[in-house]
Amino acid sequence: MQGREEARLNPTDARELNICDGHTIRLWNDRGACLATAAISSSVRRGVVVLPTGSWFTPAADGVDISGNPNSLTPDIPTSRFGQGCSAHTCLVSVEPLGETGQDAEAHYAMELAGLTKSSNW
Repeated sequence: MQGREEARLNPTDARELNICDGHTIRLWNDRGACLATAAISSSVRRGVVVLPTGSWFTPAADGVDISGNPNSLTPDIPTSRFGQGCSAHTCLVSVEPLGETGQDAEAHYAMELAGLTKSSNW
Protein backbone atom coordinates (compact mmCIF):
# COMPACT_ATOMS: atom_id res chain seq x y z
CA MET A 1 0.00 0.00 0.00
CA GLN A 2 3.02 2.30 0.38
CA GLY A 3 1.38 4.42 3.05
CA ARG A 4 -1.64 5.25 0.90
CA GLU A 5 -5.36 5.05 1.53
CA GLU A 6 -7.21 2.27 -0.23
CA ALA A 7 -9.72 3.35 -2.85
CA ARG A 8 -12.48 0.76 -3.21
CA LEU A 9 -13.85 0.13 -6.71
CA ASN A 10 -16.53 -2.10 -8.17
CA PRO A 11 -15.06 -5.22 -9.89
CA THR A 12 -16.72 -4.42 -13.25
CA ASP A 13 -15.42 -0.84 -13.22
CA ALA A 14 -11.96 -2.05 -12.25
CA ARG A 15 -11.94 -4.61 -15.07
CA GLU A 16 -13.03 -1.97 -17.62
CA LEU A 17 -10.29 0.40 -16.40
CA ASN A 18 -7.67 -2.39 -16.34
CA ILE A 19 -7.15 -1.95 -12.59
CA CYS A 20 -6.26 -4.89 -10.35
CA ASP A 21 -6.44 -5.22 -6.59
CA GLY A 22 -3.35 -3.61 -5.06
CA HIS A 23 -2.52 -1.43 -8.08
CA THR A 24 -1.57 2.19 -7.56
CA ILE A 25 -4.24 4.38 -9.13
CA ARG A 26 -4.57 8.09 -9.79
CA LEU A 27 -7.81 9.88 -8.96
CA TRP A 28 -8.25 13.40 -10.30
CA ASN A 29 -10.61 16.20 -11.18
CA ASP A 30 -10.36 19.95 -11.79
CA ARG A 31 -9.52 20.56 -8.10
CA GLY A 32 -6.54 18.24 -7.76
CA ALA A 33 -5.23 14.70 -7.86
CA CYS A 34 -4.11 11.97 -5.51
CA LEU A 35 -2.72 8.45 -5.59
CA ALA A 36 -4.35 5.52 -3.82
CA THR A 37 -4.12 1.74 -3.68
CA ALA A 38 -6.96 -0.04 -5.49
CA ALA A 39 -9.11 -2.41 -3.46
CA ILE A 40 -11.68 -4.26 -5.56
CA SER A 41 -14.97 -4.83 -3.73
CA SER A 42 -18.36 -6.06 -4.87
CA SER A 43 -19.90 -3.97 -2.06
CA VAL A 44 -19.19 -0.81 -4.08
CA ARG A 45 -21.79 0.29 -6.59
CA ARG A 46 -20.76 0.68 -10.25
CA GLY A 47 -19.53 4.18 -11.05
CA VAL A 48 -18.55 4.87 -7.42
CA VAL A 49 -15.11 5.07 -5.82
CA VAL A 50 -14.84 5.02 -2.02
CA LEU A 51 -11.80 6.87 -0.67
CA PRO A 52 -11.75 7.25 3.12
CA THR A 53 -10.56 10.37 4.87
CA GLY A 54 -7.58 9.87 7.14
CA SER A 55 -4.28 10.20 5.34
CA TRP A 56 -2.02 13.20 5.79
CA PHE A 57 -1.86 15.54 2.81
CA THR A 58 1.49 14.74 1.22
CA PRO A 59 1.98 16.60 -2.07
CA ALA A 60 4.74 15.55 -4.46
CA ALA A 61 6.72 18.16 -6.41
CA ASP A 62 4.01 18.19 -9.11
CA GLY A 63 1.28 18.84 -6.51
CA VAL A 64 -0.27 15.36 -6.66
CA ASP A 65 -1.05 14.04 -3.18
CA ILE A 66 0.79 10.70 -2.81
CA SER A 67 -1.05 9.50 0.31
CA GLY A 68 -4.64 9.34 -0.98
CA ASN A 69 -6.06 12.34 0.84
CA PRO A 70 -9.56 12.98 -0.57
CA ASN A 71 -9.44 16.64 0.48
CA SER A 72 -7.36 17.26 -2.63
CA LEU A 73 -10.46 16.34 -4.69
CA THR A 74 -13.38 17.86 -2.77
CA PRO A 75 -14.61 21.45 -3.02
CA ASP A 76 -13.36 23.84 -0.36
CA ILE A 77 -16.80 25.30 0.30
CA PRO A 78 -17.84 25.32 3.96
CA THR A 79 -21.20 24.05 5.13
CA SER A 80 -21.75 27.31 6.99
CA ARG A 81 -19.80 30.08 8.70
CA PHE A 82 -20.01 27.95 11.83
CA GLY A 83 -19.19 24.49 10.42
CA GLN A 84 -16.45 25.28 7.90
CA GLY A 85 -16.37 21.64 6.71
CA CYS A 86 -17.04 20.01 3.36
CA SER A 87 -20.79 19.49 3.19
CA ALA A 88 -20.95 16.16 1.43
CA HIS A 89 -17.52 14.54 1.07
CA THR A 90 -18.56 13.70 -2.45
CA CYS A 91 -17.29 14.78 -5.85
CA LEU A 92 -16.85 13.59 -9.42
CA VAL A 93 -13.47 12.08 -10.23
CA SER A 94 -11.68 10.26 -13.00
CA VAL A 95 -9.66 7.13 -12.20
CA GLU A 96 -6.80 5.45 -14.02
CA PRO A 97 -4.10 2.91 -13.25
CA LEU A 98 -0.83 4.69 -12.60
CA GLY A 99 1.32 2.05 -14.30
CA GLU A 100 4.02 2.56 -11.69
CA THR A 101 3.98 2.59 -7.93
CA GLY A 102 4.70 6.30 -7.59
CA GLN A 103 6.46 7.89 -4.66
CA ASP A 104 6.15 5.96 -1.40
CA ALA A 105 4.24 8.01 1.20
CA GLU A 106 5.68 5.98 4.11
CA ALA A 107 9.24 6.68 2.93
CA HIS A 108 8.35 10.37 2.61
CA TYR A 109 7.04 10.43 6.21
CA ALA A 110 10.16 8.63 7.48
CA MET A 111 12.44 11.22 5.82
CA GLU A 112 10.40 14.08 7.31
CA LEU A 113 10.51 12.54 10.78
CA ALA A 114 14.25 11.91 10.52
CA GLY A 115 14.76 15.55 9.55
CA LEU A 116 12.71 16.74 12.50
CA THR A 117 14.60 14.50 14.90
CA LYS A 118 17.98 15.74 13.64
CA SER A 119 16.97 19.38 13.89
CA SER A 120 15.44 19.16 17.38
CA ASN A 121 17.19 19.51 20.70
CA TRP A 122 15.82 16.24 22.14
